[in-house]
Amino acid sequence: MDPVRLLLELAPLEGEEARGAFVAERLPGARRDGVGNVFAGEGRVLLLAHLDTVFPPRPLRAVGERLYGPGVGDNSSGVAVLLSLPEIPGVVRGFTVGEEGLGNLRGARALVAALEPQVVVAVDGYIPGVVDRALGSVRFAVRFRGPGGHAWGDRGAPNPVFALAEGLSALHARVQGEEGASLNAGGLKGGEAVNAIPLEASALLEIRALEGARLGALFQAAEDLFREVARRHRVELSLEVLGQRPAGSTATEALRRAAEEALRAIGERPLYQAGSTDAGAAVERGIPALALGVYRGGGAHTEEEWVLPGSLLEGRKALLAFLQALGVG
Repeated sequence: MDPVRLLLELAPLEGEEARGAFVAERLPGARRDGVGNVFAGEGRVLLLAHLDTVFPPRPLRAVGERLYGPGVGDNSSGVAVLLSLPEIPGVVRGFTVGEEGLGNLRGARALVAALEPQVVVAVDGYIPGVVDRALGSVRFAVRFRGPGGHAWGDRGAPNPVFALAEGLSALHARVQGEEGASLNAGGLKGGEAVNAIPLEASALLEIRALEGARLGALFQAAEDLFREVARRHRVELSLEVLGQRPAGSTATEALRRAAEEALRAIGERPLYQAGSTDAGAAVERGIPALALGVYRGGGAHTEEEWVLPGSLLEGRKALLAFLQALGVG
């Protein structure tokens, strides 16, 4: 199958169910599991491409050689390239749910647990990127709650918004100084009216780190910091962990050599890097794994994401060369 044609048909589809149905119709021997994954084939090598996107897709827009649209690259292009491959003995093609947002790798974790592969490769990311190290993360919700009240009549009463603002600022300063770590905040909520003290204020947070020990220490620091802020502001604190991803590497020299062969086939050299992909579901089980980029583009996780459609043909060639180097295909 032509990966470019598949991308043009797939990219505008919204939701994991619609995308899963699209893949299942075009994947010989397709099977579905209880979480929404689609997969086919038998063997020791499991290739994974995630069906979900960060933003809802919309009709694609061509500007010069570029094709624009949220999710057109990550990971519509990865899905199109993987789906375009022929049936290959020894290879399972898996199309997963729950990689983005708060999905917590539920699709990849389910397939890895059920199929018990010997090697896992996430088909995800830009050429010539090779993710040979899993970037760990903790995603959690923090919520401060107070009594509320009138902005003037109850002035001086605890205000959860100020507690949240102070906590976020202090945590940002703490993590910002850590090499190999990051903090992101989103989904902020608090208050209904300009003249009413909010009952509560909340945010979704993500801490990432290259090392598991550092990730754990930073999350503990976040908990301690938010408890102290809640005490000073006289508000209640609720902190809920929403998802965790492992840090570390199980990439073998054989996998790295295969990546080098794959990229040599298209005149490139691997750009090794850390990242958060479906390969993390294998890393946490000690299974050799990495992620291989299969398209050229930019703007991932933005409304202005773009790809060069012709690069999917390069990605397909590289992926086939990678499998051949592993002794399959």
